[in-house]
Amino acid sequence: MTVSAHDAAGPAPQPAYWTGDVWRLQIVHRTALTYPDTVTTSYNEVRMQPAEEAGQSVLSSRLEIDPFEGVLPYVDHWGTRVAAFDVHRPHRHLTVTATSTVETFDIPSRDPVPHLDWDALAGADVSDTQEEFLSPTPLTELDDELLGVAQQLRESSATPAAAGRAVCDLIRRRLTYEQGATGVHTSAVEAWHERRGVCQDFSHLAVALLRAVRIPARYVSGYLHPQPDAEIGRTVVGESHSWVEWWDGAWTAFDPTNGAPPGHAHVVVGRGRDYRDVPPVKGVYAGPAATGNEVTVRVTRVR
Repeated sequence: MTVSAHDAAGPAPQPAYWTGDVWRLQIVHRTALTYPDTVTTSYNEVRMQPAEEAGQSVLSSRLEIDPFEGVLPYVDHWGTRVAAFDVHRPHRHLTVTATSTVETFDIPSRDPVPHLDWDALAGADVSDTQEEFLSPTPLTELDDELLGVAQQLRESSATPAAAGRAVCDLIRRRLTYEQGATGVHTSAVEAWHERRGVCQDFSHLAVALLRAVRIPARYVSGYLHPQPDAEIGRTVVGESHSWVEWWDGAWTAFDPTNGAPPGHAHVVVGRGRDYRDVPPVKGVYAGPAATGNEVTVRVTRVR
């Protein structure tokens, strides 16, 4: 039996983010599974620890697992930190808590990377090097209506960069943010026709439309401090978040749920083709189906 503990619903859209040079955020992400009877064995993977990258520095990161029998850390194909662990003793509860302190900051300005035009983006080398981020997945396949929408966006956009913004603007106009309206298995097409969803739906739909116009696009999983007016030292209830990146000579990040580029309030955990490449917790186990899945994310701006 497979269990996927998901908490990527994301915080409600906010009108703005803080500005400033450096923020320090502490994130405590806890997932607790409860089973109606004894589970004898489980094999699990956790993707809950932020990445070290440009604009983001991980000061500390700790993972607590109960019951604990050892962990194997590695970096997956997409560059995401993974902690793999097995539990080979009977248990009725499984709890994973990731505590991280991260600084986010502005990246020093460099010589601008030229954005490609449509002809350059259509070159064979782009198709070869970005094939994984150009191909649809089960969650990002489009129907005839959306393929027509993608073609209209392509024809009305002078450049791939303009198309990227047009895609995100369209989704934000079309979809209403509604927590609990969809689940982790909801596809981009289903969210489009429901006209509502949460952050992973906004991101899946953006990725799907971008790929349909032959712009490489990837799904980004992470955290977002949900209250731009929260004072330093105050702990607030947050949730996991997702946004997108598209490639037109360089990777450009954009948060379609909030209609703005990611800011200091965003913390990257991982990237992939869609949500299925970056779930916070997934695994297989021998035993009855889980009856409880309690997820909490608490974020504190400490600087």
